[in-house]
Amino acid sequence: MSVNDMDHARSTYAGFMGALKWAIPLIAIITFIVIALIAP
Repeated sequence: MSVNDMDHARSTYAGFMGALKWAIPLIAIITFIVIALIAP
């Protein structure tokens, strides 16, 4: 594996983790809203 491949892998991983940081709370909020609509 060359240094260029490793840099590309790090940038891909950083982008994925950045997206995950926003996706998990968003999914939790949507789940909470759906449960709140179904529960009553």
